[in-house]
Amino acid sequence: MITIFNRKELVMTTSMEEYARVCGILAAKGIDYTIKSINRYSPSALSDTHASMGTFGENMKYAYEFKVYVHKNDLDEAVAYIYEKIK
Repeated sequence: MITIFNRKELVMTTSMEEYARVCGILAAKGIDYTIKSINRYSPSALSDTHASMGTFGENMKYAYEFKVYVHKNDLDEAVAYIYEKIK
């Protein structure tokens, strides 16, 4: 089981394709993973920039940030598999 205390960040990307490719590789190799997606343009209680200006002129390709985490004991193995597929 992956928890906040035993996980390590494997990948952070804004590309949906790269995120899907990494998750597919991990699933094929049987490595457990968890994800976190962040909408970079969602309104924040701490900042009212988007409320006043919106997202006009901003590249929506970078609207989401995807983070993939694995168990800290699986990190080296996961990095090796990802590197092998990207090479």
